[in-house]
Amino acid sequence: MTRPLLGCIADDFTGATDLANNLVRGGMRVVQAIGVPDAPLDEPADAIVVALKSRTIPADQAVAQSLEALCWLQAQGVQQVYFKYCSTFDSTRAGNIGPVTEALMDALGCDFTIACPAFPDNGRTVFKGYLFVGDELLHESGMRNHPLTPMTDSNLVRVLQSQSKGKVGLVDYRSVARGPAGIAQRIEQLRAQGVRMAVVDATSNDELIAAGPAWAGLPLVTAGSGIAIGLPQNFGLHAGTGEAAQLPPAQGLRAIVSGSCSVATNAQVVEFLRSGGAGFAIDPLQLAAGQDVPAQALEWARSRLEAGPVLVYATAEPASVRAVQDRLGVEAAGALVENALAAIAQGLVRAGVAQLVVAGGETSGACVQALGIARMRIGPQIAPGVPWCHARSPLAPQGLHLALKSGNFGGAGFFRDAFELLR
Repeated sequence: MTRPLLGCIADDFTGATDLANNLVRGGMRVVQAIGVPDAPLDEPADAIVVALKSRTIPADQAVAQSLEALCWLQAQGVQQVYFKYCSTFDSTRAGNIGPVTEALMDALGCDFTIACPAFPDNGRTVFKGYLFVGDELLHESGMRNHPLTPMTDSNLVRVLQSQSKGKVGLVDYRSVARGPAGIAQRIEQLRAQGVRMAVVDATSNDELIAAGPAWAGLPLVTAGSGIAIGLPQNFGLHAGTGEAAQLPPAQGLRAIVSGSCSVATNAQVVEFLRSGGAGFAIDPLQLAAGQDVPAQALEWARSRLEAGPVLVYATAEPASVRAVQDRLGVEAAGALVENALAAIAQGLVRAGVAQLVVAGGETSGACVQALGIARMRIGPQIAPGVPWCHARSPLAPQGLHLALKSGNFGGAGFFRDAFELLR
């Protein structure tokens, strides 16, 4: 079996599948591991993505988990390492991206790397070091109200510098427009100035693909999933037949579990219910009062699963989320909802669900861990950044199709579109 070429460390589970999706589109066979595996890779893959749940934990814990993942990837013989974070560059208020990046650099003996969260397919672009979400600056978008990782500054050089010991610079749009040669020249200028990390401007897929060869010599790249579309070419792989995305045929019942409170997911929940879908809302205050809400949700779902996909959701508007957090505390409210949705995901799979969409990074992490999933094979794209995956679970030994959706991704009709793709 050939050794994998690219080893990736993702700071949440939906971000991991987002990255894997773009690598598959580029022609790579990708295996996603849930947490750091305790055994060597035993199936063919061009890239491995280790999915951690480290975005919102204390920085020292995020560093420790990321270094453990790095050690395992190095043992598999990977040629390059990719640290993947969200295309909205969010972590905790203290910030995990800088500390994890510097720890990985030190472990790899790397004196320079890039930071590029751009993902144009989903409207994330970087210009003059500022991150845009669609036509809005990051701090003016819905991310300013994120319940766990609110983003109040769009200047990525400033944000990353506040988290880092080393000097941070910028590979600006003028250098990017000149292609790999212009980027290489700018990197040498930055190195001469003592810069260790550089934010990279990117506003289109064409720029990300054209810039790909510039990253071939870097032991470590850090980014959202966007630059992944330009990396497979460095290993002699290209988009083509679609064989890398093939999964077993879908079977079983269908369900959606949604914990994200992003603008996009709120719209998806509204559209699913508006079009006649069956939905059960989770009330965190009822959970806090000791009610067995998961049992209620599962009883409700079992009578409806045969008729079509069901939705169990804790998705709510920002004002409602803040009101609950004010009463219960941010961490307590989040833990209550995650634990409830994870228990519901377990119950749904036991009831015969074998096609499961999970919305939200933290929710996806909790559900995948509750289902005992260790690895996933990455399949076809549903929407930019969101593929179907196939995995085995102790609760579903015959196999389970999973879609782990970042809260911010997908159009209003995403939930129905996802199941249509599997037909």
